[in-house]
Amino acid sequence: MNADPVIDIPHVDTVANRLVEPRQPGALHGEVWLTLQTYQAVNLVHGRAPSADKPAIIGLVGFADRLRVIWHAARHDDPYADWWLIKVHEEVQLVNEGIEAYQTAITEQLNQLASMDVSVASSERPTRVRLQFANPYAYQAARLLAHYDRLVCALATVAHVGLLDPERRQQILRECAHKLRGLFMVPQGYRFLKLDRATFRERAGRSHEARQIMGELPEDILRGERRPSLAPRKRAFPTAISGPMPPRPTSYSAAGRPDEKNCDG
Repeated sequence: MNADPVIDIPHVDTVANRLVEPRQPGALHGEVWLTLQTYQAVNLVHGRAPSADKPAIIGLVGFADRLRVIWHAARHDDPYADWWLIKVHEEVQLVNEGIEAYQTAITEQLNQLASMDVSVASSERPTRVRLQFANPYAYQAARLLAHYDRLVCALATVAHVGLLDPERRQQILRECAHKLRGLFMVPQGYRFLKLDRATFRERAGRSHEARQIMGELPEDILRGERRPSLAPRKRAFPTAISGPMPPRPTSYSAAGRPDEKNCDG
């Protein structure tokens, strides 16, 4: 039995036959939008400017902008920045626990309504806010604001069907809003003084001023044993930086306004 002839195909060194390194992908881009149903939550995005008879109220935008400075300082080994990020993290957890406890209780009330299927109130024209923050803690705060917004709608619903009296409803709203405003105020106590751990240990630079303004630094934070759960990658301070960072407004945009009738009873 004759075997088929073997055809020898010569190797041709062409570009197609060579291993070509793939092009590296470009930078990643994405969008984050926060959708809010209630005017109570929307008011906490912007806060309030100071006036002759009323102090300023720091909102989510002001919180995120100040936190940007702290995040920058933590990247450059400022121990006080680490301390403030830890404070923010702890406050986020406390606020989340408080809001979620109320939300769970209200959901259980609605689930216990016999033979009634109650839909939680929502706005016919919700507000969408584009978020462009420089660190994860600002997004955590935005998530808390979304939880608060959901709670406002749930409270309006249980009050509407007679499961909650109006006075108690307002008390819960004030309490949770107060907790959120307290969180937004945490970064305001930090001062950027161009310190790093080495400078602080040597009691050089503005370390004495830092102690006077922000208090005595805990030893475990100074030694780097306790750091924020979310911390930036460290870099050295550029020599060009010689003073506080100028404030930069956080970029955001919003469209529409929530229907106050739907979620505020």
